[in-house]
Amino acid sequence: MRLANLSIAFFPFLLGFTMLASGRPPNIIFILADDLGWAELGCYGNTFNETPHLDQLAREGVRLTQAYAAAPVCSPYRASLLTGQYPARHGLIDYLRPDSATPLPASHVTIVERLKAAGYATGMIGKWHLTGYRYHKAPLELRGTDHGFDEELVTEVKSVGNGANFYPYVFRTQPIPWNSAGRKKVLLQNEYLVDRMNHEAVRFIERHQEKPFFLYLSHFAPHTILNGRPDLVEKYRRKHKPGPSTRTRCYLCEDAGFKSDPGNHWAGDHNPHLAAMIETIDDGVGMIVRKLSELQLTGRTMIFFTSDNGGELNVTSNAPLRGGKSQLYEGGIRVPLIVKGPGIFPPGRVSSLPTCNVDFYPTFLELGGATADEAQVLDGYSILPQLRRSDAKSEARTIYWHYPLEKPHFLGGVSAGAIRDGNWKLIEWMESGKVSLFNLEEDPGEMSDLSALEPERTQSLQKKLVRWRKEIGASQ
Repeated sequence: MRLANLSIAFFPFLLGFTMLASGRPPNIIFILADDLGWAELGCYGNTFNETPHLDQLAREGVRLTQAYAAAPVCSPYRASLLTGQYPARHGLIDYLRPDSATPLPASHVTIVERLKAAGYATGMIGKWHLTGYRYHKAPLELRGTDHGFDEELVTEVKSVGNGANFYPYVFRTQPIPWNSAGRKKVLLQNEYLVDRMNHEAVRFIERHQEKPFFLYLSHFAPHTILNGRPDLVEKYRRKHKPGPSTRTRCYLCEDAGFKSDPGNHWAGDHNPHLAAMIETIDDGVGMIVRKLSELQLTGRTMIFFTSDNGGELNVTSNAPLRGGKSQLYEGGIRVPLIVKGPGIFPPGRVSSLPTCNVDFYPTFLELGGATADEAQVLDGYSILPQLRRSDAKSEARTIYWHYPLEKPHFLGGVSAGAIRDGNWKLIEWMESGKVSLFNLEEDPGEMSDLSALEPERTQSLQKKLVRWRKEIGASQ
């Protein structure tokens, strides 16, 4: 029995060597949730939301507990993913408004372009949010196909959602669908957006099974306004009474003729819509895993699952972490990260490796046997050795954040910078000039500011942060 268990555990590792020996690089599937907090998955300790497929992915791969977003909001994260650069370097510091005149410049050499040059088929499904839109009179609109994607499906046309998650994807009285899926024939009765995206992901895999592919599945969910599938919403209402609403006004309820939030779109805890949306994302992970198995691609595919920033405090707490989306506290920037694929050994490992999403670019280069472009400066490091082996050495790592805002974010974020060096993290509040210091090993919830007790460490970290900003050419 012990020998049999060892063989089962070792099999994924052997698959990795088989894949490498075949000369074909692995498929890469990158699944990104929108505003999914660090503590929302079952494998991260959540007992209300049900995520069996992601939990299984973690049992068969590696789950990272100290993965970070390069910014606490949408657009900067996505730009960092594709460019391998901190927001301070690529220049997209805040989320882009619908009429923005500054899309991600085509001058960047994206990871998509490098994988495409290495022979990969490339596809993006879902949220782009790296451009303004012509519908809102933006002077320049650049899409995924302008940055190396062969295919771009179920993506936004004129905005990024606002709760219009059901066919025909029209928000309130707007004249045209905000989502390109609304231009095509409906696939399912009462079609739900996440279901449509999951379906398109499976079809993409089927179309490109004969050659290496890179699939970027970028969910709009569970970004607010939350609007889950009715059958799942009712399931979670029965499971636990929703918490009180955090808002007195809800457009979705008002349009239905209700006052307040009887649909619990804004429940502050045990939110049935949040749980329902997360479950549909999880369903898609199960669909993808089954399709890979059916096509005998499991041993040839690396799956990455993560989020672009922390959860929104209107609909969740992010506990035990402090803060949420738009803030540089851990609740705004620490995100779930699960990786499964050939060569990861032992399966079911939990890693405390600090990593940031600027690391995906060099990691994907190494996975795909692709070469970097000298014109594209990279701020990250490949974490592939650490993903595959628990005993792989890792260099001491410092991670930086630069988040200056024209005005405070509507969710509470203010202009700030931060640095994590080892277990120590310093946040610099730009408007006041004050700093906060935390020992994340002893205080992951950032409840005890140690700046007054550790003046030398505080000064050293602040100087290091200032020096980095000058070196990278950060705007103020």
